[in-house]
Amino acid sequence: MKYAFIKDHERAHPVRRLCRLMDVHPSGYYAWKRQPDSRRQREDRRLLGVIKQSWLESGGVYGYRKIHHGLRDLGERCGKHRVARLMRGEGLKSQTGYRRRPGFRGGRPAIVAPNHLQQQFDVSAPNQAWVTDITYIRTHEGWLSLSVVLDLFSRQVVGWSMRPRMDRELAMNALMMAVWRRQPDGPVVVHSDQGSQFSSHDWQDFLKAHGLVGSMSLWMQS
Repeated sequence: MKYAFIKDHERAHPVRRLCRLMDVHPSGYYAWKRQPDSRRQREDRRLLGVIKQSWLESGGVYGYRKIHHGLRDLGERCGKHRVARLMRGEGLKSQTGYRRRPGFRGGRPAIVAPNHLQQQFDVSAPNQAWVTDITYIRTHEGWLSLSVVLDLFSRQVVGWSMRPRMDRELAMNALMMAVWRRQPDGPVVVHSDQGSQFSSHDWQDFLKAHGLVGSMSLWMQS
């Protein structure tokens, strides 16, 4: 057998014995040991730390596209495919949390929920009543829509979402973040106006799936 005989000095140096078995020079191993990671690997590790922080700050909701936009705002230079690869390797992904109705393309009547809140804006505990609304912000790249979810107990923003368009996905992403961040263990009243974003069947399906109670003001969104 080729390597049946082991030299005495190799018994004292198992690394040299392994290198001999693998037919590599020991100097290559020691060079790798001094600097095991490449520059690209070290940069990936640093970037992954920033990605994790951004993902956690989103409440575990954002996917690689939104994380990539956030990194660009922070001055990071990286491609979205690199962000997707790092997030996939770490098991970080967006949380959808709802399923759209198949074949729904509009035309169905809006759903208007009763006003369960009844102007009772003082609540005694967190996760009893949330209010949500949509506004828009002017930026140097154009108008940006912002949806927020506010806990009436602490008046803290518990969920938010930003998109170029004021659509129902904008509202649902904000509510989704609030659910994932707070993890309420009981029914929560979610109060909104009667805008189309809050009266869709997808919105009502999401409320029911997460034990939330829809509530709406009597006035229409302008």
